[in-house]
Amino acid sequence: MDDPEYHQIGASVKQTHALLQKLNASENADEVRRWLSEIVGTEVDRSTTVFPPFHTNFGKFTRLGRNVFINHACSFLDLGGITVEDDVMIGPRVNITSETHPVQVSRRRTLVPGAVLIKRGAWIGVGATIMPGVTVGENAVVAAGAVVTADVSANTVVGGVPAKVIKHLE
Repeated sequence: MDDPEYHQIGASVKQTHALLQKLNASENADEVRRWLSEIVGTEVDRSTTVFPPFHTNFGKFTRLGRNVFINHACSFLDLGGITVEDDVMIGPRVNITSETHPVQVSRRRTLVPGAVLIKRGAWIGVGATIMPGVTVGENAVVAAGAVVTADVSANTVVGGVPAKVIKHLE
């Protein structure tokens, strides 16, 4: 936040919020995809469905694959980058954040990015939180309410705070 170019982020966030108002007022899936495409800066595939309301701070660093489903009231903080691959399901009220701040008081106003990758076929349960720098492996399941602070291996189910492996999928 002390960076002299920080004001540019604020202007982009303001523009994104104006587009989000239109997206969240939309009444059909095609209109939602159109506004979301403008927010992320690339066309969102017709096979992808997002139920409003949807929230993001910037949007330009989010990439969505094909056949993605994002349920109501999700929030993506994407300055560090968020990639959601094909065939991913994201439950309602999921938070994915690719940015954080140091805990040291003197450095707390510093923004620390960490890209998030949700791999093909993953399922993120209702109210889960995915923290910066995390990769959720192919076909993995994140249980409802989990807080994911470390990478999730492919074909596993994780849950809890912080999330731990509950079982392996066959």
